[in-house]
Amino acid sequence: MTITNPSPTPSAASDTQSEPTSIRLIIVSIGALLLLASLDQTIVSTALPTIVADLGGLEHLSWVVTAYILASTIVAPLYGKLGDLYGRRNMVFISVGLFLLGSALAGAAWSMTSLIVSRAIQGLGGGGLFVLALSVIGDVIPPQDRGKVQGVFASIFSVSSVIGPLIGGWFVEQASWHWIFYINIPIGIAALIGFAISFKPTGRRVQHKIDWLGAAMLSVTLAGVTLATSLGGRSFAWASPEIIGLGLIALAGLLTFLWAETRASEPILPLGLFRMNVFWVTSIIGFISGAAMFGSVTFLPIYLQIAKGTSPTVSGLMLVPMTAGILISSTLAGRYMGRTGRYRYLPIIGTSFLFLGMILLSTLQADTHWLIFSIFLACVGLGMGNIFPVVTTSVQNAVPRHQLGTATAAGLMFRQVGGSIAVAAFGALFATGMAAKMGAAGAEFAGGGLEISPQMLAALPAEAREQIGAAVVSAIHPVFLIAAGLAVIGFIFALMLEEIALHNRVVPKGE
Repeated sequence: MTITNPSPTPSAASDTQSEPTSIRLIIVSIGALLLLASLDQTIVSTALPTIVADLGGLEHLSWVVTAYILASTIVAPLYGKLGDLYGRRNMVFISVGLFLLGSALAGAAWSMTSLIVSRAIQGLGGGGLFVLALSVIGDVIPPQDRGKVQGVFASIFSVSSVIGPLIGGWFVEQASWHWIFYINIPIGIAALIGFAISFKPTGRRVQHKIDWLGAAMLSVTLAGVTLATSLGGRSFAWASPEIIGLGLIALAGLLTFLWAETRASEPILPLGLFRMNVFWVTSIIGFISGAAMFGSVTFLPIYLQIAKGTSPTVSGLMLVPMTAGILISSTLAGRYMGRTGRYRYLPIIGTSFLFLGMILLSTLQADTHWLIFSIFLACVGLGMGNIFPVVTTSVQNAVPRHQLGTATAAGLMFRQVGGSIAVAAFGALFATGMAAKMGAAGAEFAGGGLEISPQMLAALPAEAREQIGAAVVSAIHPVFLIAAGLAVIGFIFALMLEEIALHNRVVPKGE
């Protein structure tokens, strides 16, 4: 790896952009881009019943969410290296361009297949925004102050998980579901202009050897696992040749990936990182929290709209308590890290609240009072807000400077992988539960109660609505019970986390 650093031009900024105004504009612009990328992981959730009723394709329901998460996960590690090689500023332009292209195509989708493909294109850009946003902050903010900024970004990420369903529901009712994608375009362009003004090119380049084999094998592994968990037990039996074949492909991809990483001069995921307690522990915690977060948010709007009969907009509003919990806990967590330089107890507290929230959600019924439901969600939010800021800040503080982008991308990858697998697996579990509960009546009531919009549901007889609602409640309980079990595992690993004091210093470039 070689570094080239030509003489700076008058317009070039220093590697550490020290002007307060410039830093603030960078944070605002990156925050807006991060909001868009994270928003599109959840904005379709409240619109899913309407989209499926419009486009059909119930069997591909979870892939509207999974395609985006999986694509963003696969490309995320590459963006860390490409940002060093071609400049993070340039790669931000490319990732935003792909994201906006995918948004335009998704808005114009004419079938479920075209929507899923468009969502994958969005993910190819969105994955870069996640990694590049966190890496840029690592460039311009000293370690001890990063906890505050990461807390803000964790809030953005988590708030989008709730605002997404709300915005999606509003557009479905006031315009059409197509606008949940079109709205990205003007906001993305405005944020990109702000970033271009504030984050000037430095002319600094790091010549990398891209680990293409490792990236390809990682993609094969993730795709194989996600397809197997999505299709197993639903489209194909778990013991079928198709599912076994996907499992073998994923295993072969994993073994080849590990082999490639031991021989690559610059591996996409340096195996040496796993010798660091902070890295492997936070990776597991990130995986589990991502699974719990996406798994719960994806299916709650279905419960609210189909089981409780709320409108898309109201179902989005009913998720706000989770946002409140995230905002409160992530703000307090960021201040605690900034004041003390410590973080070890935060994920312990976070996984405890997450377990409590998931156990409570597993008791939901069609007639559960909205206040009780809000308390359940607030517990989940309090847990998430204590986890997300730590898993990024602690890793960035622990690794040497030259591995900052790679470690950030890797940590994010595990969270995304958790979400991708959970949405696929929980989607298969939920659909199987619905089919079992509805039985032959499923065909009579619009595909088991899922290929149906809230408007169509309201037109059904009361007895039919109650039957569908009871089936949804019964099918969603196992999702939250599994998420609660994951939270217990996360708590155990949180106890193992070592603490490296956060120092308020800018790490030298050569470190």
